[in-house]
Amino acid sequence: MAGQPTATARADDLDPSPTTLAQDLLVACKRGDPTHELRAALAALDDDDLRPLRTDRQTALAFWLNCYNAGTQLLLAEQPALYDSSFRFVRFFWAPAITVAGTSLSLDRIENGLLRGGRSQYGLGYLPKLLVTTFEHRHRLPDCDPRIHFALNCGAESCPVIRAYDPERIDEQLDLATRRYLASTVAHDAVENVVRVPRVFLWFRGDFGGTAGIRAFLREYDAIPDGVAPKLRHLPWDWSKAAGKFVE
Repeated sequence: MAGQPTATARADDLDPSPTTLAQDLLVACKRGDPTHELRAALAALDDDDLRPLRTDRQTALAFWLNCYNAGTQLLLAEQPALYDSSFRFVRFFWAPAITVAGTSLSLDRIENGLLRGGRSQYGLGYLPKLLVTTFEHRHRLPDCDPRIHFALNCGAESCPVIRAYDPERIDEQLDLATRRYLASTVAHDAVENVVRVPRVFLWFRGDFGGTAGIRAFLREYDAIPDGVAPKLRHLPWDWSKAAGKFVE
C-alpha cells in the first residue's frame, strides 16, 4: 500500500489541491499504489493551502473524511500490531496516521478534534474534547454532521465501506452512505416496539440529539416508519480487523 518514491508518483506531477491530494491518497491505498509522494505533498501544504477547509463546510468534510480513511488503511498496512494490541484504543487511534501542513494527526484528532468539532470520544457525544490543539481549533468544523459516523472506517468489520468523498457531491454521498449502512444493520421489530441499531448510536448519541434525535434520524432514512417511537437496543460491534473495505 505505502511505498518509496517511484517514477509513477512524482511530486511535480501532483495536483496541489488539498482535496485532490486526499482523494488521490485514498485511491492509491485502494489500488495498492505507492503513497510516499502524496503523503509528502499533504505534509508540505501550508496554512494558505488549507484556507478552503476553514471557509467551506463541504470541502472540509470531504477532505477530513478522506484523510481519516486513508490514515486508517496506512496504519493497518504499516503497523498492524497497533490494531491487534489489547490497548488498541490508545496505540492505534492515537498513533500518528497522516501529516497535513506539517502537523502529525492521529485518527482520534481527525475524528473528534476536527470532524466532530472538538467533542470528546467519551461522554456519549455530550462532552467537549480536552487537550484541543491550536491546529484543531483553527481547522475543526463548527458543528458535527452525524452522517460522518457512516463514512468513517477505523478498520473494524462493523465499520462502513470506504468511498472517496468529493466536495461537490459530499451531501449526496453522505446520504447514500448513511442510507445503505442503516439498511444493512438496523432491524425494527414492530411487535416488540424495539429497533436494534449500530453501536455508534450509543457511543455518539449526543451527536444525533439524544434518543428523540436518533429516532428522527432513523425515520429520515426510512430505517423505521413514521409515527413510531420504538425502544433502542444497541448491537454489538465486531472489532475483527477488516482492511480494504472499499465500495465496489
